[in-house]
Amino acid sequence: MTCVMVIVHYTAVETSIIGWRGQHTQTEQLFQELDTLADSETKNRDVVLKLYDALRSRDVDSVHRTLTPDLDYWFHGPPPHQFLMRTLPGVSPPFQFSPLSVVSFGSTVIAEGCDAASSVSWIHAWTVSHGVITQVREYSNTSLTVTRIGSVVAGRSAEIRASHCPSVWESKFSGRAGKSVPGLVLAI
Repeated sequence: MTCVMVIVHYTAVETSIIGWRGQHTQTEQLFQELDTLADSETKNRDVVLKLYDALRSRDVDSVHRTLTPDLDYWFHGPPPHQFLMRTLPGVSPPFQFSPLSVVSFGSTVIAEGCDAASSVSWIHAWTVSHGVITQVREYSNTSLTVTRIGSVVAGRSAEIRASHCPSVWESKFSGRAGKSVPGLVLAI
């Protein structure tokens, strides 16, 4: 009987070691996925920063290489402030976009800034896919809060809980103009 108990005890210990190794492997995989996501976010942020450099230097070829030909564009703000849409094709004198803040959340990169006089604040929410910008949302004189719906690790979405949509970013420069501006929420 003692021998049976020792075997059962050994089996339980062995099972817990195997279980620990399995959990350890899952933890390692999670860390690898987080590292991959961080690398991807850095690369996406770099793509957007290269676009701003190209716009500043009026390097049309670099702008075209950075953007998909069928760029999805969306705007919120006073119509005369659609600076990005007029700057990209070179229709009007370029507005100086000098981001004061650039953050990345997966494939979404948020850039924020204002003009030299601080009378116009702007926010761009870029979507980057495979090193190319596919979408931009331009906000002018608008306060923006970015919230994440669900959690994403290495491109996989977890279940969405209606009661938990944390704010991951809020604009800081929209109030510089000294006037009240509308507020929007961007869910990613």
